Amino acid sequence: MTTLSQPYWNALGRICNETIKPAAPEVDARGMFPTQSIKAVAGAGLMGAVSAREAGGLGLGVGAAADIVRRIAQECGSTAMVLCMHYCGVAVLEAHAPLEVRRAAASGEHLSTLAFSEEGSRSHFWAPAGTARAEGADVILDARKSWVTSAAAATAYVWSSRPLAAEGLSTLWLVPARTPGVEVSGRFDGLGLRGNDSSPVVARGARIAAAAMLGQDGKGFDIMMGTVLPMFNALSAACAVGLMEAAVQRTAEHAGRIRHADTGGRLADLPTIRNYIARMRVMTAMARTLLDDTAAAIQAGRDDTMLRVLECKAAAAEAADQVMNLAMRVCGGAAFRKETGVERCFRDARAAGVMAPTTDVLYDFIGKAVCGMKLF
Repeated sequence: MTTLSQPYWNALGRICNETIKPAAPEVDARGMFPTQSIKAVAGAGLMGAVSAREAGGLGLGVGAAADIVRRIAQECGSTAMVLCMHYCGVAVLEAHAPLEVRRAAASGEHLSTLAFSEEGSRSHFWAPAGTARAEGADVILDARKSWVTSAAAATAYVWSSRPLAAEGLSTLWLVPARTPGVEVSGRFDGLGLRGNDSSPVVARGARIAAAAMLGQDGKGFDIMMGTVLPMFNALSAACAVGLMEAAVQRTAEHAGRIRHADTGGRLADLPTIRNYIARMRVMTAMARTLLDDTAAAIQAGRDDTMLRVLECKAAAAEAADQVMNLAMRVCGGAAFRKETGVERCFRDARAAGVMAPTTDVLYDFIGKAVCGMKLF
C-alpha cells in the first residue's frame, strides 16, 4: 500500500504542531474556517495527495490520504474534515474533470468539496431531489443542499442532481461556487467540527455550461458508489480515529498529572482509571486496524472491499462514541473545561455517526451484504 514518504510526513508533523494545533481552539470557539491551516497543507503539497502526478499531485491512494486526515484530526477535527471532503471531490475530478481543474485542485488553488445531501434525500444522498434542465447549450440547476462542507470557502462543488434526460438516479456537475443563483444559505453554528463551514447551499435557476457534467448523464450513482463512497467512508473513519487517538493521549496525560491532595496519589494510580484508559486504547486500535485493512482492500481491489468500506465508518463512529464517553468520565469535571481538549474531541467525534451514510444506514447495508441481499 502506497504511503506518505518521510519528507512529506515530517512536513505534515511540522504543520500540525506549528499551525494547525495552535489555531484549533480559536477555530472551534469562533466557528472559524481554518484558512491558515489549509493554506499550510497546500503549501506542503499535501492537497494533491490523491491527485495524479500528471496533474502535479503526489499520485497516492486512499491509505496515504487516510494517514494525513488522521494525523490532522489529532489536532483539529474541522481541518481534517475540510481535507476529507477536498480529497473526495478530487477523486471525482481526477476521473472526469479537465486537466486545468485537476492541476488547480492538486496545488490547493482549487478547494473541492461535495454537494450531495439534501433535505429531501437526507441520508440517502445517492438519490437527490434537486433538478437539472437543459436550456440551449446550458443547464439550469435548482436544489436545496442541506450540508456542504467548506460551503463558503470552496472553489467549486461536485454537485448532484436528478438526471438531465437519461435514466438513473443522479448526474454530477462541477459547479463554481460563485455561479449566479448559487448561494450559501446561513452560517454553520454546530455542536462539533465548528470550523468546517458545513452550511446549506441553495441553487435557484443557476446556469452552468452543459460541459460541466462530470461523467455521463444518469451515471452519478455509479460514481458515488464506486469513487466517492470508498474515499469518504475511509477518510471519515480516519478523522474519527485521529480524534480517538487524541482523546486517549490527553486522557492519559490528565490521569498521570492530576493528584489527590489528601493522599498524593494520581488518578492513574487507580486500577479503575487505568482500566478505562486501556479500553479506550483497545477500541481505538481496533478501529484503526479495520481502517488500514479497508485502505488495503480498496487499493488491491479485493472481493471484500465494499463490505470493508461499509464496516470501517460504522465501526469508527461507534468506537468514537464509546472512547469519548470514557474520556469524559475519566477526566471528570476538568473534561468540561477547554484546557484539556477532551470536550472538543467529544463534540467533534459525534459527527461520524450522523454524516451520510449514517451508522444506522451502514448497519442496514452491512446486514444486507452478509445475508446475500442486494444493497439497493
